[in-house]
Amino acid sequence: MPSDAASEHAVPHATACSLTGSVDDHPTTYRATAAVRGRCRRRNAGAVLRSSTGVIRQAVPVRLTARRGVAPSSRSAFAGFRFPPEVIVVAVRWYLRFGLSYRDVEELLAERGVHVDHVTVYRWVHRFMPLLADAARPCRHSPGDRWFADETYVKVGGQWRYVYRAVDQFGQVIDVYVSARRDTAAARRFFRHALATTRARPTEVVTDRAAVYPAVLDELLPTAWHHDERYANNKIEADHGRLKHRLRPMRGLRNDRTATVIIGGHAFVQNVRRGHYELGVDAPPALRLSAAFTELATAI
Repeated sequence: MPSDAASEHAVPHATACSLTGSVDDHPTTYRATAAVRGRCRRRNAGAVLRSSTGVIRQAVPVRLTARRGVAPSSRSAFAGFRFPPEVIVVAVRWYLRFGLSYRDVEELLAERGVHVDHVTVYRWVHRFMPLLADAARPCRHSPGDRWFADETYVKVGGQWRYVYRAVDQFGQVIDVYVSARRDTAAARRFFRHALATTRARPTEVVTDRAAVYPAVLDELLPTAWHHDERYANNKIEADHGRLKHRLRPMRGLRNDRTATVIIGGHAFVQNVRRGHYELGVDAPPALRLSAAFTELATAI
């Protein structure tokens, strides 16, 4: 079985270093990475969003912060891998965008002369999907002021898990959270993470009539209007179907970590395709995702 890690044939690739890299260590590659981040921030600085009330407001970019406890890396994330970054990024994008299994991606790559095992594709998705999403954070649009929140359920390792999701009035997936329980603590963790990640506070939150939401929203968003009328939450209910459609070809999610990576990756790809990131803006809509992943590959 071919390995995705470094081997005797592995050759490090001269790609841009991590966004947390040092200028003194790699001045050339760091400038290339900083250029990608600076371009996204300049675009966001001039971007505006229209709220549901027709008021124009300035879009606030979400800054990228280094993970706590992780030392800054001066190497490319692709260094030491046997396959070039272009192949790895394409495999990750195909798996997250289309209803494919890991063996389907293996077959598609083999038809193009790239022979890689499906287990390697699995490792690529789990390693590079979080890195790509982190690199894209400075380019993300600020979410709208109306949030539609709800939970759905998926089977993980033979056990049911609840997936908390929220979208805004523009269709941007704000955040996802996988939980073993459907209770007040899980809802509180979901909203806290969404608020910390987006650094935005909605003026209206639409949910169903679950008993856990009023107490959580009164605690975390006391000034927001909680709307829970019947059929008001159809927007997020319909968006759940896109996630279920993507998970259907899979044989199942093995554990909570796998569920978090795949469901989060699906939300990220969905947001990029809908134009909620300043990535691939010069490409046609059908090629926006491909152009965005190409840009991000130089920033990790």
